[in-house]
Order: sequence, then structure tokens, then C-alpha cells
Amino acid sequence: MDHSLIIKKAWEGYDASKTIKSIEDISAMVSTNRVFRITFDDDDIIIAKFSYFGKFENFKEDHRIIHSLSNNLLYPFENVLAKSLVKNNRVYIYHYKQGKADAWVVFYNPTRILDRLPRRLEEHHIIKLGQQVGKFHKACKHIKNVLPKSSKTLRTDIYSLMHQLEVNEKQFGSAMKADFLKYHCETFLKNRSKYTMSSFDIIPVFIDWNIGNFSVDSNQNLYSRWDYDWFRMSYRVLDFYFLSRVVSDIGDRTVFSYGINTLNEDRFILFLQEYHKVNPLTANEVRFLKEAYRFFILNYVMKDGKYFFAEQYAKKLQAEAFEVYLPSVDRDFDAEKLVSALGLS
Repeated sequence: MDHSLIIKKAWEGYDASKTIKSIEDISAMVSTNRVFRITFDDDDIIIAKFSYFGKFENFKEDHRIIHSLSNNLLYPFENVLAKSLVKNNRVYIYHYKQGKADAWVVFYNPTRILDRLPRRLEEHHIIKLGQQVGKFHKACKHIKNVLPKSSKTLRTDIYSLMHQLEVNEKQFGSAMKADFLKYHCETFLKNRSKYTMSSFDIIPVFIDWNIGNFSVDSNQNLYSRWDYDWFRMSYRVLDFYFLSRVVSDIGDRTVFSYGINTLNEDRFILFLQEYHKVNPLTANEVRFLKEAYRFFILNYVMKDGKYFFAEQYAKKLQAEAFEVYLPSVDRDFDAEKLVSALGLS
């Protein structure tokens, strides 16, 4: 697809009176989604997100929820989220459909970025990050009832993967691998009943808290957050796996993988303890971390991986899911270590 041509068409639908001077690709090239910096003749700048991952209706639904979230968050988080451009009081999303091509474009105001956390955090960074995420989740919980409804649930995504496996079990390599995935889907659905999940709040979660997706101010307060690829309305513990990777001893890595062991590190326990002080967790939420990790691997690596990640990442991560990630779920995670560290039972 000609990205620049589609972006120009998208902008003409928004405001044809303003002329584009240049379109610069600033994508990280990890995913199939692309990000562009658009400069106009008057030197104004906006950001365009170009996507054909997932379903247009889900993309539209997510961005309308995020827009409502960004407008309703109160101090000190009122300016944290990147703002989408709006037309006729709705987030403007351009849907391009021609032949087999199906893509969509959304525009954002440029995000103000202050400081990035270091690639490997010191203890004081971890303490502050735990407190900040706890406060941010609490702010999101306070406004969850005024946000638009979401149609996605963990269960519907797992059912979708199971349907894919029924339709074409060899798409993941072999019947044996398909059976292995079915086992983990069924285990996830069965284990949900163990945790009294009806008591868990459903709030906006961004899941992908890579260190490159947010900035902080000079006091390490959360300042800005962007990249909404995996946004959903769900349980707050879905945010914790990526945050465990941010605070891990090995730190941010250029070559990345999705091992479970960061969830049992003492550094993550320190993060949880600080989070718990400002936004208390329950023992069942902590125990559900194992299933949240299983869901992440099943949904984002296996079900959507080949559509979302660039090909070299998708192949690597899906191979590791079979060899390392999924076999480790029930073997290597010790929820009781975390429960005990938080003084829960």
C-alpha cells in the first residue's frame, strides 16, 4: 500500500484547506503498524498512525474510549495521553478500503516528551514508578463508569483463537502444536473461575508499557504516554507483565523476549509493594498474574503475532512461545511469593 497517498487522502477528509509539505516515517519497525510525522506548509506538525492490524471496528471503539479517557482524567494525569484529532465531536478515523487493501488512519497531536527512564532502573526509580502506576490506575478506575462500552473481553479473544485452531489447526505448524495451544486456551478459561473475578475492576489498560512508550518529569512523575496498539478495557493486572520487564534486573533490551521470570524478581516485588501502598491489590489479583501472562502469550503472540509483529519478530516469538513461554506458565511462576511479600493471604 502507498502509505503517503492514503495519509494524504485521510487528511483531505479531515481538512483539505491545510496542505501537507512532507510525510516522514518515524516507525519503530517492530510492528506492522506505521507512524508518520506530517509537516504542513505553515510548519505545523501532527502524527499519523497507519494500521491494518486487527479489525477496524475494534480500532474505532478503542480510540473513542481513549479519547473519552484523555478528556476525563483529572490532575495530575489530565495531559498524560496523546490526543487524537476530532471532527464533528468524534475522533476522526479514515477507513481506506480498495480491493484487498483494508487500512485505517488516525491523527494525533504531537506528544510532549520529557525524560525517559534509564534502560536499567535504580531502586528509587522502581519505587516511584510503582507509586505512579498505582495512582494512574486509581485515576482510571474513578472514571471507568463514564467511558464508552467495550465489546472485547479476555474470553472473546481466547474463543477467537480457539476458532482459528478449529478452522485450520496447521496454521501454527502441526496438529500437535494446535493441541498444545488448545490445552492452554482451555486451561485459561477453566482457571478464571478460581479467582472470584467478578470482584476485579475493569479499567482502561495499555498493556505495552515498554520503556519507550512513556516519559516522566524531573521528579519521575508520569508525564506522557503514547502507543495504544494493545489498549483495552480489562483488569489492571494485565499492565503488570510489561511493567515487570521495565523494572527487571536485566533492564531494557534491544533483542527482546517474553519470559515469565521477571514476574518473580525481587525488583518487581518492590514495584508491587509501592503500588500496593497507594492502590491496594487483592491476593486473587496477584494470583491471576499467571493467567494474565498466559493470556498475553496466547492472544498477542500466538493469535495476533503474525499480523501485528514484523515477520522476523513474529517467527522468533511464536517459536519461543512453544519452546519456552507456555511451558513455563504453570512451572515457573510463584504467586505465593508475591502474595506473602504484600502481606496478603
